[in-house]
Amino acid sequence: MVMVIIDGSTVRAFVSDEEAFNKSADEAFEALDLDRNGVLSRSELRKACETFRLFETHFGEDVAPPPPDQVSALYDSIFEQFDCDRSGTVDAAEFRAELRKIMLAIADGLGSAPIQVAVEDDGYNFLKKAADLEAEKIERAIGASS
Repeated sequence: MVMVIIDGSTVRAFVSDEEAFNKSADEAFEALDLDRNGVLSRSELRKACETFRLFETHFGEDVAPPPPDQVSALYDSIFEQFDCDRSGTVDAAEFRAELRKIMLAIADGLGSAPIQVAVEDDGYNFLKKAADLEAEKIERAIGASS
């Protein structure tokens, strides 16, 4: 885990940087595409969601998850959100588009007040990538002015 300081503009700048955002999204997509067929199945996306422990924790504390049928329904609704063309799979473009919406919603929620966040340093954390991109821009600006 590492600590980063971010606000909505940090996240928005990352999403606006098409090259950096698309590269990060495509790397995440490839890591989730376990069978390497170029699309995410319902089970592949569910496995990814399960790593977040969305239903087993509340503010870092373990809690009893909802009944299995409710959990399945929630994962199904997440999949349907990503599967824009209703093909039964999620391709890379659909994944990027939905991830962009999620990141922009996070930016809206953060607003302009900086916060400190503990994030995984696993190479796939988009908030860390946003903070790293901002740090790189600051370093380049400082280097250019000296």
